[in-house]
Amino acid sequence: MRRVRTGGRHVPRWVGTWLGLRGQGPRTDEAGHRHATWLELFLDLIFVYALGAVVARLGGDPTPSPSAVLAVIGLFVVIQWAWVGQVFYDTRFDPDDALHRLLVLFALVGAGAMTLGVDEVPESVLLPIGYLIVRGVLLLLYLRARPTSPMARIVTTIYLIGFGSGWLIWLVSLPAPTELRPTLWIIAMVIELATPWVGARWLNRWPVDNRHLPERIGQFTIIVLGSALASLLFAVPDHPGPHMILTAGLAFVIPAAVWWVYTTFVTTRLLQSRLRGGQAYSYLHIPLGGALLLLGWALGQVVRLVDHDAPRLPLELRLLLAASVIVWTVCGLALYWLWTRPSLARLVIAAYGVVSVSVITATVHDPRLMLSLLAAAIVGYAVLLSRRLARAGQASRAPEG
Repeated sequence: MRRVRTGGRHVPRWVGTWLGLRGQGPRTDEAGHRHATWLELFLDLIFVYALGAVVARLGGDPTPSPSAVLAVIGLFVVIQWAWVGQVFYDTRFDPDDALHRLLVLFALVGAGAMTLGVDEVPESVLLPIGYLIVRGVLLLLYLRARPTSPMARIVTTIYLIGFGSGWLIWLVSLPAPTELRPTLWIIAMVIELATPWVGARWLNRWPVDNRHLPERIGQFTIIVLGSALASLLFAVPDHPGPHMILTAGLAFVIPAAVWWVYTTFVTTRLLQSRLRGGQAYSYLHIPLGGALLLLGWALGQVVRLVDHDAPRLPLELRLLLAASVIVWTVCGLALYWLWTRPSLARLVIAAYGVVSVSVITATVHDPRLMLSLLAAAIVGYAVLLSRRLARAGQASRAPEG
């Protein structure tokens, strides 16, 4: 029987023919750079709902407890890490054949279980079962890719040992007492998150695709921003009056400015030749994404308070707003630092963003006034930084011209 080669393994040709699938391989441009496949984009869909379920845990109380915020952050890390694992596999392997597609579709079932289980952790085992499915599929994919080359054997060994150890701890957590499960999950996540750093010496010998990885992480960041906008839009009442439309418009300006800055940074491709194994770039997007998710929820609460004619913003909400914007600003500066040492002007712009937001959220209590001043400050930050990034991008491309 004739067989087709798929990522170093052979499967019967009739399987791909019967399913209407062939080993097409990942999409590339003229320069050989990877681009997102239709399967990767399909995978993103379920994570839209997962992020919505995560932020929904905060509910409608504008004074969330620190434990509630920490729980949301922890769940966000689990969701994003489940997604990132597939991205790093795809950027190096991804045969995009019948067996690969079937395995990833099975991982989608696990992602769906995670989405359904977010609201009931740690009592329910639905989230850890879903995570075990998603990461189990990833381990199978690495086993499949292992014999394709000597470098693949090195890379897959690192991932199989580290991620496999974390997977076993997640498995052990299923029969564990409810109060012990979060501790086991934290231990497992620490092991998994440490794996790419411990193995960086070897992983950096096989650099990630310097366009595919930023493209995929950028797509996830846009998904997070979409969830932030959803939190904001759901806070607007039915049949809003002119003052509510204005309030919602001011709140919308803030994530729009974030989008403007982020897309400007990505499209300048300042980091194109500096990603190496991609660890620093991808890990910085974890706090960045979490900050944006919480920012959207906090803005939605401000809109609700304006609708209820609240005279003051609670301290907890103002602290969450400040922390979200500051973390986003600092992560942006760190991403810039991966490319080059920031100039004095870049540091001043970052300091302006941090100080202005801190002062506004600390001293202004009126919801409408605080929202107006915060929007103005962040738009000013976006304008200054975007101009700086555009100039830096032009300077980095000048020798090529």
